[in-house]
Amino acid sequence: MMSDPSFYNDMNAAQVVLKRVKETKDKIEAFKRITTDLEDLEFYLDCYKSQEDVANEITTLIAKISKELDDFEIKILLSKEYDDAAAIVELRPGAGGTESQDWTEMLFRMYTRYAERNDFRLEVTDYQEGEEAGIKSVTFTVSGDKAYGYLKGEHGVHRLVRISPFDSNARRHTSFCSCTVIPLLEKNINIDVKPEDIRVDTYRSSGHGGQNVNKTDSAVRITHYKTGIVVSCQNERSQIQNREKAMNILKSKLYQLQLEEHEKKLRAISGEPLLNRFGGQIRSYVFHPYALIKDLRTNYETADVNAVMDGEIEGFIYAYLRSEYNVR
Repeated sequence: MMSDPSFYNDMNAAQVVLKRVKETKDKIEAFKRITTDLEDLEFYLDCYKSQEDVANEITTLIAKISKELDDFEIKILLSKEYDDAAAIVELRPGAGGTESQDWTEMLFRMYTRYAERNDFRLEVTDYQEGEEAGIKSVTFTVSGDKAYGYLKGEHGVHRLVRISPFDSNARRHTSFCSCTVIPLLEKNINIDVKPEDIRVDTYRSSGHGGQNVNKTDSAVRITHYKTGIVVSCQNERSQIQNREKAMNILKSKLYQLQLEEHEKKLRAISGEPLLNRFGGQIRSYVFHPYALIKDLRTNYETADVNAVMDGEIEGFIYAYLRSEYNVR
C-alpha cells in the first residue's frame, strides 16, 4: 500500500497505515530481541555446564528476558477497540481539602514519571493549583503506543493512608483522589455538538502553560448543558487552539458516555449485574503504620512505595490487563 504513488493523497488514511506498520515492526523487533536473548541464555547455560563462572550473567539475562516477555505479552493482548488511542486522564481530589489536594499532586507526579519512563508524551490541558498546596484538578493527555490500553485500568478512586505533613499533631489521615481515564477519539468522530447545547467561557490561564499564561483570556471552558460535562483547556497559546482541543475532549467524553449507557441497557436486558468499572476504590496506598500498595481488584501488591510513587506502576497495570483478558 505504501508503494502506491497515490498513497499520500489521503493523509488521514495514510496515517492509519503508517501507524499499523510501526506497530507491526515494533512487535517483530521485540520478538527478535527476545529470540536473541534466549539464544544468549542457552549459550551461557552451556558454559555453566562446563564449570565456567557465568552465574551472574545468567541471572541478569533471565531477569531481562522475563521483563521482555511480560512487555511483549501485554502488547500482544492490547487489541480492543480503543487500546491504540491516546488517554485523557483527569485527577480530582476527594473530600479533605489540602490533604487530598496534596495526594492528587503526588498521583500526578507518579503518572508523569510513568510517562517519562515509557517514552509517552504527556500534555497538560487544564491545571488548577490548590490554595495552600497540591492540585484542585488536573487534566492531561498521554500519547504513545497503546497509551489508553495501558492506562485504562487506572480509572477509579485511589486511597492514601499516611501521617499528614499538614497536621501539627502528626495524626494519620486518609485521602482520596478520583482518576478518570477515557480514550481520546479521532477528530472526525461522529458526535454532533450543537452550539445551543453548550456554553463557552473564556478566562485567563493559570498554572501550567505557554508564554500567554496570565496575559490574555486564552483559556476556554465548555459546559455541555444536557450532561453537565465541563471541559477546560488552557495550555495552548491561542483561544482558538484551546477551544478546538477542549471540543475534541468533550466529544470523547460524550462518546464514552454513550458507550456506558449502551452497556447499561445491555446488562438490563440480559439480567447480568453491571460491574462498577467506572468508579469505586481500586487501589490502596498505605504509607503508615506500614508500607504497602495493593490493588483491590487483582490483589497485586508491593511494599516498594517509593518506586511506585516514582512511576513504576507496570506491575499494577499488567496485573489488571491480565485479569481483563483472563490470562494467568
